[in-house]
Amino acid sequence: MPELEKYGEKIFEQIKHLDEFNYEYWYARDLMTVLGYTKWENFHKVIKRAMVACEASKNNVLDHFPEVRKVVQIGSNAKRETIDYKLSRYACYLIVQNANPKKEAVALGQTYFAVQTRKMEITEEEFKKLTEDEKRLYMRINVRNKNKYLFMTAEKAGVKNFGKFNDYGYTGLYGGETAKMIADRKGIDSSKEEILDYMGSTELAANLFRITQTDEVLKNNKVDNEQTACDTHHNVGKAIRKTIVEIGGTTPEKLPTPNKSIKEIENEELLKIPLKKD
Repeated sequence: MPELEKYGEKIFEQIKHLDEFNYEYWYARDLMTVLGYTKWENFHKVIKRAMVACEASKNNVLDHFPEVRKVVQIGSNAKRETIDYKLSRYACYLIVQNANPKKEAVALGQTYFAVQTRKMEITEEEFKKLTEDEKRLYMRINVRNKNKYLFMTAEKAGVKNFGKFNDYGYTGLYGGETAKMIADRKGIDSSKEEILDYMGSTELAANLFRITQTDEVLKNNKVDNEQTACDTHHNVGKAIRKTIVEIGGTTPEKLPTPNKSIKEIENEELLKIPLKKD
């Protein structure tokens, strides 16, 4: 692992630039190559998700993702203008958090760009000022990111049936309801939509706690087989449910289902961001 960390630091340092004010930045197309993406259209989708996260965190997108134009040679005498972005460290951090976690360089980038960016995360006071839709979007991005880590940890613990693993967590937190039962109750087609996209901020927060704590317990207990991992997920969910009841909160299955999905909110946010096609 130390060798990988050195490699990660070296490769991201090599593509770093400094402007006239000695501020560091990275070009999106350079980062795309290092992270193992070969098609700009696929990486551009990751950039857009990162922009939404930036907006949800109440940071100015243009401060961190300024667009630039470059002229590149595409033939012996032909040239073409292409879009690129001049990324801040925080922008890079958001990109690697939304990138494909199965790519080895992405995991390295998550560690590298995390340095000095934690201060950019939204504070409790800032969170309170958000609208419910903004809170949902912010929480959903966090759930999505943390789920990546949980699934990687679960895979290392021997989990192969992730549907089963997920259901064990949900039945613990939702008093016996499986993912399918939650979807049916919410009126969602689980084959096309994700139940997490139809949760309010409070329900998402409960699931985020389930996800992060399960990840922690699996690691701490060095779980090495699927059934124990599933039982662990169930027990964590059950413990969180018990805590909610004890403090007088509302159990997740009794919370209202929002009319608008997270994808609808994301699309609305994306429309606010000026993007030019390549």
